[in-house]
Amino acid sequence: MHVSQLDLADRRDVGRFIQFPFHLYRDSPLWVPPFVDEVRSQLDPNRHPFYQHSEAAFFVALEGDEVVGRLSVLDNARYNKHNPDMPPTAFFYHFDVVEDRAVCHALCDAAFEWARGRGLERIWGPKGLIHIDGQGVLVEGFEHRPAMGIPYNYPYYDGLLKDAGFEGQLEFVSAYIDRKISLPERFLQLAEKIKKRRGLRSVSFKSKAELRALVPKLTEVYNRSFIEVQGYVPVTEAEAEAIGNRILAIADPRLIKVLVKEEDAGDEIIGFVLTYPDLSAAIQRCRGRMWLLGWFHLLREFRRTQWLNLNGIAILKRYRGLGGNALLYAELYHALIDNKQFLYGDLVQVQETNARMVRELEAVGVKPYKKHRVYSRSLV
Repeated sequence: MHVSQLDLADRRDVGRFIQFPFHLYRDSPLWVPPFVDEVRSQLDPNRHPFYQHSEAAFFVALEGDEVVGRLSVLDNARYNKHNPDMPPTAFFYHFDVVEDRAVCHALCDAAFEWARGRGLERIWGPKGLIHIDGQGVLVEGFEHRPAMGIPYNYPYYDGLLKDAGFEGQLEFVSAYIDRKISLPERFLQLAEKIKKRRGLRSVSFKSKAELRALVPKLTEVYNRSFIEVQGYVPVTEAEAEAIGNRILAIADPRLIKVLVKEEDAGDEIIGFVLTYPDLSAAIQRCRGRMWLLGWFHLLREFRRTQWLNLNGIAILKRYRGLGGNALLYAELYHALIDNKQFLYGDLVQVQETNARMVRELEAVGVKPYKKHRVYSRSLV
């Protein structure tokens, strides 16, 4: 067994890196493949906005000509620039491996050597190239299909990473909601009173064109809302465009809500709730490929899926203590209850360090049922 760094100009190298998880999870009914073209763009410095400011390397472990593991390692220069009080940090991503500690160690050693060669002192992950990439390794909830874009893996991943010297750094919980949830009427009334008192209103959209026009403002709200979150790095204009394109490809504009503060100088966006139909079943059927029948499967699932993904909640800090959280929860509630198509909701990857939000969600009957773990390891 040996580890090889990909030549990103070699189509065969790139192809076997992309195809390995399809082989690894061929017997899993729950694994949802990524969109193949998105992964291909992640391996193309001429296409992906990450490479406008940072570098990455991609490795495969081989037994003969057979791939038995893969791993990428990222030198995110913007993260290190915006977190000067932290040790210079590498990130790892695309972690997929057979159940073999020697394979895991060999891949990790190659990533460690690459990162040390760039003066990086810590490695952290799984964490992707841009913010919309799902984070972590699944450690609880293996019996459930993942929400769209969120990682699924075999239970042995956690043990392999710990054996390679990693420790848990951060955890994310995903929560199950169904139409039986019942926010107290007084809670919904309070949300409406807060709106009137603070001059706030909720806005939805009729078309993707309307939503696309607001991507720069939504990016600004995101950057201002998450500045204190561990692992924060501001989204660039090019990354915002890539994130917007990915969301708009699967979004129903009517399900996306924006909170607006009415001002004399014009409306100010102060928060948003991103919800969209879960198309995981269709992505499984088309195996992550849009052509030839991929779009047919996606469009059909768009109309018939009973699952709603709730994946993106933000509100400016100064509104959080003024009832802003109540408004966001009310919007999440209405997104599920007001549309008869959806019976179930998956509230995706709430950071466990946000203890207040986790407690508030559990108090209204939202049930944590999946957990992802992000790991770190010193390189010095």
